[in-house]
Order: sequence, then structure tokens, then C-alpha cells
Amino acid sequence: MRFDILSRLELLSDQDWLWYFDSFQKANVSGQINDIKNYSADLSWLTKRRIEQILSIKKDNNKRLKIVIAEAQPLEFLATFLAGVIIEADVFLCDPDWQQQEWQQVADIVRPDLVFGRTIKNLTPKLAIQNHNFTVRGLIMIPTGGTSGKIKFAIHSWSSLSASVKGFQTYFGCQKINSFCTLPLYHVSGLMQFMRSLITSGKIIICPYKILKDKQQIINLPDYFISLVPTQLQLLIDLVPDWLAKFKTVLLGGAPATRSLLEQARRYQIPLALTYGMTETASGIVTLKPEEFLDKNNSSGQVLSHAQITINTKINSQENNRNIGLIQIKSDSLCWGYYPQFFDKKCVFATDDLGYFDDRGYLYLIGRNSHKIITGGENVYPTEIEEVILATNLVKDVCIVGTSDRYWGQAVTAVYVPLATQPDLELIKTAIASQLAKYKQPKYWISIDRLPRNNRGKLNYQTIQEFLKNKLTNN
Repeated sequence: MRFDILSRLELLSDQDWLWYFDSFQKANVSGQINDIKNYSADLSWLTKRRIEQILSIKKDNNKRLKIVIAEAQPLEFLATFLAGVIIEADVFLCDPDWQQQEWQQVADIVRPDLVFGRTIKNLTPKLAIQNHNFTVRGLIMIPTGGTSGKIKFAIHSWSSLSASVKGFQTYFGCQKINSFCTLPLYHVSGLMQFMRSLITSGKIIICPYKILKDKQQIINLPDYFISLVPTQLQLLIDLVPDWLAKFKTVLLGGAPATRSLLEQARRYQIPLALTYGMTETASGIVTLKPEEFLDKNNSSGQVLSHAQITINTKINSQENNRNIGLIQIKSDSLCWGYYPQFFDKKCVFATDDLGYFDDRGYLYLIGRNSHKIITGGENVYPTEIEEVILATNLVKDVCIVGTSDRYWGQAVTAVYVPLATQPDLELIKTAIASQLAKYKQPKYWISIDRLPRNNRGKLNYQTIQEFLKNKLTNN
């Protein structure tokens, strides 16, 4: 491996590059941190110890060692991850809070030799890695569930993750990347923050999200990037908007953000960078720079140097002079496949995302093609309708889906969380009547106490469809 991880850890071990926010003393008036423990040296030492531990267990040097990592403690997680990469094992990153249903899915996919972090019952081997001619060792399997809730592992390598770091570094023109990480390390959005700091010799602060709710312990970090999902951004704008505004850049991804949330961020001059990416691309491949966001650009930004995007317009006709189509990706950071199967070729990755480029090369997202509703021959994109309904401030949350209709083919249906126990539905309908064409206005309105979102704000559409099926059948 060209990048010598152990040498880099040794180099950084006396530089306090790795911090835990929950071990800090409260910042003083000048925003300085007191009594920082040198976790950099701890990580270097623990990584070496974990390597020795794994090698003492490993008996067959020719076998592809497979390691499941379900460590809840960040230092243990990172040391095990780095140790696995260094000895060229295949590592599987897992959420330590997964329950029996999720672990059963892991059992159906992985045949682990070692499990770190917790005792997992019934990890019965069912599948072994395929494509035996594949020579790259030290694969990194990162979990992704999309919007279905079904776990898959995207197959990455150190080179694909490094390519993502290089593209990010080039785009933002940073020699060193400092990260304030509140997202879980097993997730690509958290892992890549660590990778950026490690590879570029930057600094990283790993901060449990719950600590951000305590304004007393938040320090000023003007040279740092922070990555958030929309639900986190909303909470922090409500609590500490001035603190957010002092970051170098606030990266926002993971789920669509409402237009009202973006306008709030602009009012507080928060240096937001909207991003488009996924586990398969090792996080962002399209990013909007903060100065462009503050200048009222609502796109997802421009494509980073390590990626290429084309729009397949065959699936859609031109609408409103916009060549909307499926987003197709070619990138050095693209995953190799979904474990245990590899893609036939590492070339173009066809997504389910619809979008278009404007004449300046900015990418605009429309939504998922699988979520597109065709009603009476007209294409309807749920995101547009959701934005209009949320802008009324008459609902807490809303999801637009298509339900089967004998006459229209599909009927636009709104599943919403009302502000009151008995919402004035006619008031909502009146508010959107002048904003949407008649065929885009929901034909059915179904209230619900809470929409099924994960901790990153993504909707579980499978659960919504099951809810609607039961609801409409009973009615």
C-alpha cells in the first residue's frame, strides 16, 4: 500500500490531531481548549496492538480474512478499521446499534472470521466472496440501505476512498482538511471525514451529536469543515446559528433539504455547501461552494475533479427547457460492487436519481425516478409538491407518493403530519392551489402521527407503501 498508515499515525501522534469532544474541558472566553488528551498517540498504539491481536488469531496467510467491526467506541473502531486495512483484511463496517433484524441481514451476507465490538448471535455463513480473479485485497465494505431499509455493503478500497479525498481537497483548495465529525464513523459520511483529516494531515474532532445540544461546551472552529444532515442543521440553527456561521464550511447532504431550511441558513449567513453523493461514490461528487449558496444558488453545485456525470435523457422528454434524465456516474471513488458480487466493469454507475445541468454546469436534483408519479400521462415529481406544501407552514412533515388509480393510472397522494390534532385540510388545499398545476395537487390526503425517517432524515418508502396499502384497503 503506497500510503503508509502506520508512518502517518506516528508522524501525527504528537500533534493532537485526533480529539474527542466529550473529553474536553469547557472552552474559555477566547474559544481555546484546555487539557486536551493526546488521542493521536493512543490511536497509533492501539492500531499496532490490534494488528498483533488479529495476526495472532490468523492461521492461514493465504485466506482472505473477513472482519466485522461493530465498535461503539470511536477509538476502538478506528484502530480496528486501520489494522484491518493495513493487514489487507476485508473489513465490514457495521452499526453497533443494529438489532436482530439487521444482524440477520448481515448473517445472510457475510461469513466473518472475526467480529469486534459485540457478540453477535447466529452469524451463520451463507455466502462467500465471488469473482475469484479479483486481486485487490483489503476491501472496505460500507453499509448502505438506501430508502428501502435493506442492508447492502458497497465494496470500496483504500484507493477509492483516497480518490474521494483528493477530489474534495482539490475542489476546496485545502492543503490540510480539518473536520468536526458528528456523524457515525461506520457510515460513509463519518468515515470520509476521518479519511480526509488522516490523509491530508489535518485535524479531526469526533463529537457525539447529543453534545451539540449543550451550547455551553461548543467552541469556535473557523478552520473546520462540519458535515450535517438536514435534521441536524435545523436543530443547530434553532439552538446555535451564530456558532454554525463561524465554520469554514458546513457540508449538507444525506437527505433533501427544504427550501425554507436553506433560506434560514442564508439569513444567518451560514457557509453551507450542498452536496450530492452516496455510499457508492465514497460521499460527495457534486458540491456547491458556500459563497455560491449565499448568493442564492439552489443547485447541488458542480462536479468534483475525480468524477464525471452524464444525464441519460432517454427516460424523459424535455420539460420546461430542462433536459431532465437519470444521473449516471463515472468516478475514481466509485465502489467495486455490492458484496459479495462485483460490477462487471468499473465504469458507469446508473443511479435512480433524476436531474439536469444548467448552462453553467450546475447540477439540479429533481428526485428519484422510482418515486416519479405518472398521472393522466403527466410526469409529477414529489419533491416539488412537498416543497410547496411545507412552505405553507401548515404541516410538520409530508411525503408525496403515487397510489394506484383506475382512471388516472396513479393518483398523487399526500401522507402528512398535521400541525394540529384536527387539521384544516381545506386551508392547506387553498394555500397550494395557486402554486401547483391541477394535476400536481394531491387527490388524496392521509394524516399520520410521524413519517418513518431514519436518523439521517431519509424516508423509508417501503414502510410508507405498506401503511398506505393497509390504510386504503381498510377504507
